[in-house]
Amino acid sequence: MERERLGSRLGFILISAGCAIGCGNVWKFPWMSGSYGGGGFVLIYLLCLALLGLPVLTMEFAIGRAAQASPVRMYRALEKPGQKWHIHGYFAFFGNLCLMAFYSVVTGWMLYYFVQFLLGNTAGLTFGAMLSDWKIDFFFMVIAVVLGFGVLCFKIQKGLERVTKIMMVALLILMIVLVVHSFTLAGAGEGLKFYLVPDFAKMAQADGGIFGVVVGAMNQAFFTLSVGIGSMAIFGSYIGKERSLMGESVNVIVLDTLVAIMAGLIIFPACFTYNTPVGAGPALLFDTMAEVFRNMPGGRIWGSLFFLFMVFAAFSTEISVFENILACSREFSEDIKKKLVEKKGLKISTEPMSRPIGCLICGIVVIAFATTTALGFNVWSGFVPFAEGSGFLDFWDFIVSSNLLPLGSAIFAIFCCNKFGWGWDNFIAEANAGEGLKVQQWMKPIFRFVVPVIVVALYIYGLVTFGWH
Repeated sequence: MERERLGSRLGFILISAGCAIGCGNVWKFPWMSGSYGGGGFVLIYLLCLALLGLPVLTMEFAIGRAAQASPVRMYRALEKPGQKWHIHGYFAFFGNLCLMAFYSVVTGWMLYYFVQFLLGNTAGLTFGAMLSDWKIDFFFMVIAVVLGFGVLCFKIQKGLERVTKIMMVALLILMIVLVVHSFTLAGAGEGLKFYLVPDFAKMAQADGGIFGVVVGAMNQAFFTLSVGIGSMAIFGSYIGKERSLMGESVNVIVLDTLVAIMAGLIIFPACFTYNTPVGAGPALLFDTMAEVFRNMPGGRIWGSLFFLFMVFAAFSTEISVFENILACSREFSEDIKKKLVEKKGLKISTEPMSRPIGCLICGIVVIAFATTTALGFNVWSGFVPFAEGSGFLDFWDFIVSSNLLPLGSAIFAIFCCNKFGWGWDNFIAEANAGEGLKVQQWMKPIFRFVVPVIVVALYIYGLVTFGWH
């Protein structure tokens, strides 16, 4: 299958950042910051991004660009004969489906709140009421999936690249306006102190103590960058070799972190102004901010803008991961057709299925997966996988955030930095091709040992201390 190309370096940065920027930044990051004590969690999160996120993102981009393939094929292109690294490619593909099993539903929630604020139907708008009505959860999830794959029916430059550029620019403008507004609120000083000044006493009181906070920060760093399941490797395969990949990774992380930090700058001053709980958890973005906007002058307008920005952020990730699922599926179809021609002698075209057909099939599969989450709060609420109150969303999030992302990141590091994998020399030759920031030889121990050891150690600690019951 001939590889499509992005039209510009800016398109690559914005699409890659768009995949990273999403609900992980504007929904999950603020409520985790609130639950884990504010400034201390933010500090550890930034350290995890620099020490773990940057190396893994660079490696994932390099694997994708060198292989010129999706996660399913990329290992086969780079591994030595007889090796089995490609098995992780199938887990990566499965991880993308698991991610969309709950992410598509959250995107639907953003859409629903935006529509309600736009129409002025905010008097009885609550997170709990929305979850209890399966028709709302299912209908808006389907809309989110249809819109996402609808964009991908077009080629990369005409569809994904063009739409993502518009959404990302609009997203940044909206966030800047809302941050400036939050700074004018009465509780801005107290909110900013909670959010930006580390308080390690509060961290020690969080679930799992300080080490629990570190595990949460690592998982959040991988979640917000979408690394570990090949979501970013696909965009490495769409870019040329004019720029080195570590520099591009820094650009993506800076944009990603900027949006995450700004999300907190919007939310926490408002929380302290209107006495809403910072530890509200997943409901922070919905019930808390809705209450804030209901008590603000011009709240309907501000609320509409805020949830519009949430929709942009959610869609930027959703359509990027959808592209990964679509690319894998199209390559699957190409491989199957070639095998039928070779082994069965069938006279059929070996071209991959078209984008529109692929979008239709992948859309149906994603809707099937996401239906579990959409109905998990009401019709199928009897499914309690972990502690009381958990459901399908927690189940899918556990598979992705607590397992596939950290383990996948460790596998990328081991594969790239050892002779029994792709190998360090091959990795840095690919990563350093082009102009820009280079991977240095002195970084090898960090990439080869520090990253996988820390990730695996924190992964094991996280499983041992997980709230199973």
